[in-house]
This record gives sequence, structure tokens and C-alpha cells, in this order.
Amino acid sequence: MGDARHRPHRRGQASNLVSRQRKNAGQDPYLIHYYRINFDGTGLVALTEGDGSHRIAYSPDRKCLFDTYSRIDMAPVHELRRVSDGKLMTALEKGGHFGPGSERLEAAGGFRRQGPRRQDRHLGHRRPAGEARSEQEYPVIEDIYAGPHDSFVPKTFSPFNRYQSLTDLGFIVVKMDGMGTANRSKAFHDVCWHNLADAGFPDRILWIKALAKKYSYVDTTRVGIYGTSAGGQSSTAALLFHPEFYKVAVSACGCHDNRMDKSSWNEAWMGYPVGPHYAACSNITNADKLQGKLLLIVGELDTNVPPESTLRLVDAFIKAKKDFDLLVIPGANHTDGGVYRCAAPHDFFVRHLYGVEPPDHNAQ
Repeated sequence: MGDARHRPHRRGQASNLVSRQRKNAGQDPYLIHYYRINFDGTGLVALTEGDGSHRIAYSPDRKCLFDTYSRIDMAPVHELRRVSDGKLMTALEKGGHFGPGSERLEAAGGFRRQGPRRQDRHLGHRRPAGEARSEQEYPVIEDIYAGPHDSFVPKTFSPFNRYQSLTDLGFIVVKMDGMGTANRSKAFHDVCWHNLADAGFPDRILWIKALAKKYSYVDTTRVGIYGTSAGGQSSTAALLFHPEFYKVAVSACGCHDNRMDKSSWNEAWMGYPVGPHYAACSNITNADKLQGKLLLIVGELDTNVPPESTLRLVDAFIKAKKDFDLLVIPGANHTDGGVYRCAAPHDFFVRHLYGVEPPDHNAQ
């Protein structure tokens, strides 16, 4: 693969940089805070304070601001603050620990506590429905999107759990922002340069292993992964470059070769001119490395990533005599599965991570 794992100095630099003293120490570094500063760099004033991700709106005279902040495990807090010095003027509203009315929803099974726990801030994980039993081991599924333009682990409160359909099936679901993604130091971000195949996998694998060390019910011998678009590229790459860890993947509308997707995005991270690093990062070039179980999904009319990307990968797998599954959705654009978004991927994970045959949908 091309090749952050052969550049440990970059990872070391990032570790040193992100450990330096910073504002809002003790809080998740991905949380959004607001400051005011003069054009000459003087007069830095913190406009927000609470431990959460903030969004603000100014009063009509711009003398006050309304600050709303939350975390994924804390319902929104609303405050009125003074613009001149950022001081709290009055607390306006504070949601219950799980949000207004959530106790009744939780009792009815319509709401569950969201992670991450405070000790797992950068490693969000959802446990299976009910309390995970220490004597039982559960497979892990990673939701991956490692597009270098941003970071993607949710940081604000939501009244619903997007992973409940998977946790209800008995899976632990994790989502991480590994090196190569944005909103940390430059060294942290630079890992992706000429190196999109890396996708932070060394970090991801270590984090999941650390989770298993902490919680005995995490089974690292049964790890699946899924993603769409750049996440589709990465989830397939998991089986090509890290088959010793990832065993099952579902990849939707993946950019499987950065030479055939839109140049505006790919050249921002892979550079120009095209060099050997493009082939080193290509799923198509490395198709003969496939191990594990792979389901490819593609929309027939994808206008974001050309369907050709998936079809060329299919051709490469066939030539390499590799087994895989393919779902083409007629009339669909850039999609994570459309009407089959849950059924096909969920059945695929149940079949290959639990070894259980899903219900016969044709018999229903």
C-alpha cells in the first residue's frame, strides 16, 4: 500500500504536535468553540466555554450571542453570553441528560444512550442492544469515511441512534477519525498525502484492539467494515491491505482508483502529475490481494463517482479469480444502497460474521 506505515516519523510528529498545550484543555479537540481576535493577532477572547460542540447566533445589536452546545452524550444547553468579553449573562435552557421526554422514549425502547463514553472520546462505539454480557463476544463493524477534507465522528447530540439496526442484530459498531483526516495538526493531516490507501488503518486497528482490551465482549477475530464513496474505497482497501484484521466488507459506490474519479478531489490529496503512488493506492491494481468476504454496491447512474470505477474493479477481481458479491441498483445515483441500504449489507454481515443464514425475504 502507499505508505504511511513506512513513515513512522510522520506519526511521531503528529503525536508530539497534538499533545501540546491548547485551548479548552481536557475537552475533545474536535469540539467547535468560538473566539474573537483582532486583525493584528491581539485581544483573543473566548466566546464559548462549556464542554461540548458549539454553534452561535448574534443578537440584532451584536452585543449578545446565543450559544447552543451539546455532545453526543449530552443534550443541548442554551446560554446567553456577552460579546465583549464572552461572559455568561444567563442560562436559557438545558435539556435533560437524554433530552426532553427521553425517559419515556427510553422506557419504550425508542431511545438509547449514545456514546462515546468520556474515556473513548475519539473512538465512538455503540454496544449491542441491552447490556453486553462479558461472557459473550460480539463481532465489530466499523463505519468508515476517511475523506481527508474533514473529520466525521459525530460530536453533537442526536435523538436517534443511526446504528441501532446493527446493534439490534448483536454487533458492536465503531466510527473513528484516524490520521490523514482533518481538524487536527498539519502533521496529522499530511499522512494522507499521496497515500489515500492508508485511510488511518494503523490507528483504526490499534483502537479496536484497545477497545477489546478494555471490554472483554469485543471480538477482534470477527471485524467487518462498510463505507460509501471514499468510504467505499477504504472498506475494500481494508480487505486488500489488512486482511489479517478485517474479514468482511460492504463497499458502496467506491472510488476504487483515484485516476478515474473527478480530478478536483483526487488531485488535492494524491497530487499531480500522476505517479506510481496512484497505482500503489488503487484497489483495482491490487485486486489480486483480496481476502475475506466483499459485497460491492453501485448505483447505475452515479454522477459523483463513475460506476466505471466499480465495474473495472469487478473486471480485475474476475481476472484474478476472486470471489465477491455485486449489487447494481438500476436508476440509482450515488448511493449507500437505497432501498437495500439495510437489508443487503445487514444480511451480508449476519451471514459472514455470525455464520447465521438471514431470513428468506422471498418467502415473506
